[in-house]
Amino acid sequence: QVQLVESGGGLVQPGGSLRLSCAASGFTFSRYTMSWYRQTPGKERELVAAITNTGGSTNYADSVKGRFTISRDNAKNTVYLQMNSLKPEDTAVYYCRTAWGARDDYWGQGTQVTVSS
Repeated sequence: QVQLVESGGGLVQPGGSLRLSCAASGFTFSRYTMSWYRQTPGKERELVAAITNTGGSTNYADSVKGRFTISRDNAKNTVYLQMNSLKPEDTAVYYCRTAWGARDDYWGQGTQVTVSS
């Protein structure tokens, strides 16, 4: 079955960096767009970044442009989110997602990122 397992979250000071990883299994990873979302209590989950199946195209939320970079390694079935210049408002649970239809929409369990001094 499809599994998405995030890792790499933690506590970091403002201005610091973290790299999140999402290890995928149970589907042909290289065929599908992968995305990172985040959610804070009381707010809807928001798209942070997405990358097409070959990595040839990416898009970012305006709030993270120039600070975050999404990438993927199709040989390792893994998608990454490099987060630099972190701000307290980046604090959230970060989720990995892939979808190729209404019935095929998969999320990881999430990893907590806390930016605080």
